[in-house]
Amino acid sequence: MIKEFNFSNFGPLNQVGSNDLGSINLVIGSNSAGKTFLLKGLYAACRAQEETGRGNDPRDFAEVLSDKLYWTFQVDKLGDLVSKGAQGRLQVNLSQQDNGSLVFGMGPDTAKKIALLHNNLSGRVANSVFLPPKEVLSLSKVILKSALQDKAFGFDATYVDLVLALQAPIGRGRTRDAFKQSKNKLESMFQGRMEYDSLKDSWTYKKGNSKFSVNITAEGIKKISILDTLLSNRYISPDSIIFIDEPESALHPTAISQLMEIVEILAEQGVQFFMATHSYFVVKKLFNVALKGGLKIPVLMPDANGVWTQSDLKDGMPKNPIIEESVRLFDEELEISLS
Repeated sequence: MIKEFNFSNFGPLNQVGSNDLGSINLVIGSNSAGKTFLLKGLYAACRAQEETGRGNDPRDFAEVLSDKLYWTFQVDKLGDLVSKGAQGRLQVNLSQQDNGSLVFGMGPDTAKKIALLHNNLSGRVANSVFLPPKEVLSLSKVILKSALQDKAFGFDATYVDLVLALQAPIGRGRTRDAFKQSKNKLESMFQGRMEYDSLKDSWTYKKGNSKFSVNITAEGIKKISILDTLLSNRYISPDSIIFIDEPESALHPTAISQLMEIVEILAEQGVQFFMATHSYFVVKKLFNVALKGGLKIPVLMPDANGVWTQSDLKDGMPKNPIIEESVRLFDEELEISLS
């Protein structure tokens, strides 16, 4: 579990830090504030830690991390990640609970390999995963061909890693009760599940005795099915870290609320979440979760000047543009009605 981090001169993030992180963490901000950039930076560091030393890969951690940053952000050179006009070097500090810490940096002229300033992270058995706003099932072949065969920019490493994770075979043996409960809730939301046919190299949506092509399946169903599949094949396990960019995308408000309930169940089992959102329903549901159980849910948010602060949903709903716009619309409705 990530306990704290600090990013300096990292793309649009001149300075952002957080400490005492929880099992569920929320990132709120306007478009272009750097929310996705932050999530991808954290993901790249954690995923590089997990991939180092696996299989027959001879690369050391610095090489794996450099490649992961390159293919995640798809820049001409790694130095392009340094904030424009920054007075200093890019630096990232990251600490994990009972698992060490990492510090790396680079200057604007860095080409292909970052400089490790400190690293005593131990290996991670659990997997991190990044869930983008759009589903990937209908594009899986295109994503893998573009990245693995053509070695071309287009779909970044978060998409490629996710497609490969989804194609892992379904595991055998007893599933944790909480994970099974989450799976059942996910499948009941759309009365079915996605299935991957390795022989045909294609996905189908199965509802009862009927099967439907992934290409004619609703976007929301495919999105929920991604999480369902990762639970089925046990790619997600206790100690996994899940990064979700816009969990509300393509989902009905009721489904958003149900998804947040599943997030709560998985978080209780040791899965850590980082979510970037624009949705009132996501924020409000998590506020209720925090209120109900006294759960710490840190909220990271920049102000109009790009200065980031941290608050906690268990201490109350923070002042933020999402809530303010909801209030403004209510006031507007009231004014129209009275006039």
